[in-house]
Amino acid sequence: MSESPARSAVEASQRIRTVVGRLRRRILNAASAEDITLAQVSVLTHLTRSPGRTVSELAAADGVRHQSMTSTISSLHTRGLVERAPDPTDRRRMLITLTAEGHRRVAEGRQLRQEWLTGQLQDRCTEEERHLVIAAMTVLERLTLD
Repeated sequence: MSESPARSAVEASQRIRTVVGRLRRRILNAASAEDITLAQVSVLTHLTRSPGRTVSELAAADGVRHQSMTSTISSLHTRGLVERAPDPTDRRRMLITLTAEGHRRVAEGRQLRQEWLTGQLQDRCTEEERHLVIAAMTVLERLTLD
């Protein structure tokens, strides 16, 4: 039988999940233009990391239904941010990729997110607190290593 986790481990786990989730939403909202939804930002981000994905793959990556992802992709296509092309190995499948404008919007969003978070750290934290954040990130990074 395994030992119960330390109370501090349980509390740290709960707080990390809460804060990381809230911070992620705030960062995304800070950089989100009025004409683009968080779901669309997520798709653009996925396509930056892994271009040429199918609607099914994107839906699975975001944890949404195929129908919802189809709607999101259609909206992005209408705005000229993504394009569809037949898969060269299976012409029945359509691969989604970013257009030049899509790449530009992703880069712009990254810059806005960086500026927002930098501003928050500058305006709301002392120098000592910023160093504590850096130290905490070192610990959190260790949790993500395999």
